[in-house]
Amino acid sequence: MVITELLERNARLYRDEIALVEINPSEERDNAVTWRDFSLIENAMPDAPYRRELSWKGFDRRANRFANLLLSRGVKRGTKVGILLMNCLEWLPIYFGVLKAGCIAVPLNYRYSSEEIRYCLDLADVEILVFGPEFVERVNAVVDQLGRVGMKSFVGRELPPYAEDCRSLMGFCSSSAPPVALAPEDYAAIYFSSGTTGFPKAILHDHRGLYAACLTEQAHHGQTREDVFLCIPPLYHTGAKMHWFGSLLSGSRAVLLRGVKPEWILRTVTEEKCTIVWLLVPWAQDILDAIDSGRVDLSEYYLDQWRLMHIGAQPVPPSLIHRWLKVFPHHQYDTNYGLSESLGPGCVHLGVENIRKVGAIGKPGFQWEAKVVDEQGRDVGEGQVGELAVRGPGVMKCYYKDPKATAEVLHGDWLYTGDMAEMDADGFLYLVDRKKDVVISGGENIYPVQIEDFLRRYGKIKDVAVIGMPDPRLGEIAAAIIEVKEGMTCTQAEIDAFCQELPRYKRPRKVIFDHVPRNPTGKIEKPALREKYCHGRLVEAQITH
Repeated sequence: MVITELLERNARLYRDEIALVEINPSEERDNAVTWRDFSLIENAMPDAPYRRELSWKGFDRRANRFANLLLSRGVKRGTKVGILLMNCLEWLPIYFGVLKAGCIAVPLNYRYSSEEIRYCLDLADVEILVFGPEFVERVNAVVDQLGRVGMKSFVGRELPPYAEDCRSLMGFCSSSAPPVALAPEDYAAIYFSSGTTGFPKAILHDHRGLYAACLTEQAHHGQTREDVFLCIPPLYHTGAKMHWFGSLLSGSRAVLLRGVKPEWILRTVTEEKCTIVWLLVPWAQDILDAIDSGRVDLSEYYLDQWRLMHIGAQPVPPSLIHRWLKVFPHHQYDTNYGLSESLGPGCVHLGVENIRKVGAIGKPGFQWEAKVVDEQGRDVGEGQVGELAVRGPGVMKCYYKDPKATAEVLHGDWLYTGDMAEMDADGFLYLVDRKKDVVISGGENIYPVQIEDFLRRYGKIKDVAVIGMPDPRLGEIAAAIIEVKEGMTCTQAEIDAFCQELPRYKRPRKVIFDHVPRNPTGKIEKPALREKYCHGRLVEAQITH
């Protein structure tokens, strides 16, 4: 089976039941007007206010219309179609329309600069670009350099002169399924690496992998028809989309929330009766901080139906989860490890039944295998640090047009992740750090994640990142960039005193108080921090030893 068949099945079985809801709190016009008053069905404009919804039948019909629009332009099997949209009701129907046409979907990070957009479109050989109003200025800046991109399809008002109105053109196209036969081995999508280690790479996946991701997600989280999934992270990323695949497989509703304020998240869970919420570390922390400060009063929300909170996309501090479960003791908790090269979350999976192992990323997920290896590819012993390798149905086919990089990470069926990990006596895997983020100080390996987890236990710290800084004597030293909670102050002396519990070689030699930048999927942008602080350009707020 290919994944488009699941959409067609849901359209047949559940027709007028709601598949997707979009909520945009920033579009609220009048606080006296309720969300329900703004409820718009299927024909709503993408920038209309506040709440829109789409049935399974409407979802499938829109996908068919977009597929038929592509076919009317003479696309060939394998044509690459870039998608540059914020989360909205149009996103997934366009994605599925690309697949139904036999084309390859190429989602783009909505934070890309103009140059990154141009670079990724060129790298992936994109011939058609679908983009929204938020990106007009960035596309304008490079439109004359997009020679390969012939069709530029716009989703929104105020049509740029070089683009076509996607919605108007779709209205002239058939809503029937296009006559394109798909096979599991057909190429389906190109995703881009997060770029936390440099310019992104293009990651090629097939239909077999997409369908396998549906099975893995539902096996882990048990989505049923009664569940409602709240999706906040960006759909261009494998994490958000592959978690939503559990809703696709079960035929259940999903809510796309365009905003991350704690009040918006809790109000959406209440109003939409959400049962499963996937959060990133900063958002979970913001919710707890808002509750602790009194800014959020849980008695104002109805959350009894919320059964599962899970986190992924970056290392999860155990202290955060212990804190969460004190506030929400009835929640199941889970974490999933994955990367775009493995089609997102689930190749390693903790499991809600293993709460005693909070801090671990888990065991190999459904249909997956994992091992920890040394530099020669040999399995390391229990408790020893090595590189995590995974094998399963979601392993990428290759880095598109980059055989050298492909050979560096694909060893037979095994994908070498670049993450350092260790395994305990029970077979649970613990993430130690990114291989490239390890700090080597005076011959000692220092793993920043371990120091970050320790520092987050200090009550005044909102977020922290540890990086290596050049040092003429030790080679590198560990530097901690600390973001203090709102309304609090923190001193170097406090951090020094707290770090006395750490072995001397692990204590940060430099402390900097500043904002900790994270990308849209919650990963700390350590290259940006190294660029900022390893070239002598320290901000005035810096405090050093």
